[in-house]
Amino acid sequence: MINFLQAKFIKSAEKLSQCPETDLPEFPLLGRSNVGKSSFINGLANHKKLAKTSNTPGKTRLINYFNFNDKFMLADLPGYGYAKVSAATQKNWQENLEEYLLKREQIKYLVQLIDARHEIQKNDFQMREWVSSYNLPIITVVTKVDHISSHNKVAQAVAYVKKEFGGEVFPFSAINNRYNEPILKFFTQN
Repeated sequence: MINFLQAKFIKSAEKLSQCPETDLPEFPLLGRSNVGKSSFINGLANHKKLAKTSNTPGKTRLINYFNFNDKFMLADLPGYGYAKVSAATQKNWQENLEEYLLKREQIKYLVQLIDARHEIQKNDFQMREWVSSYNLPIITVVTKVDHISSHNKVAQAVAYVKKEFGGEVFPFSAINNRYNEPILKFFTQN
């Protein structure tokens, strides 16, 4: 049974040329600001302060790398949506992230995080369309399921995302680690 793997922060990178040199499988985290990307990393690592969490959207500005026991890397990307930055900064982010997502050879699957408490947002669909247009491999993680009242509602939230996006869909709770094992198994076997 895999509950946790030792994880550590490796480095931050602004663009592809600054990414760490590694042969480990890599899984970039895509999602709106405040969808729970940092909490996802912390929950899988069982380490509350490994990735910085914030109540203020748009805090992640770089690609932040986390090594999980030399088995795989998670790359925490800036969230799409709310960041209060200039248009020039957003354009720069977009160009750097696009180059990273399209050219980084270590990437095995993109991981799109969707908040279980809300319907899929317009910018979530736009991101998925962009990913599909390049035929990139992707899975979906439905976050914040601990905020849903019942097991039945969790199943409904997962079924809704699966209907909209298809493919592999995993529920996740940063509070309750009962969902960790299938996700860690996926990352270690791909």
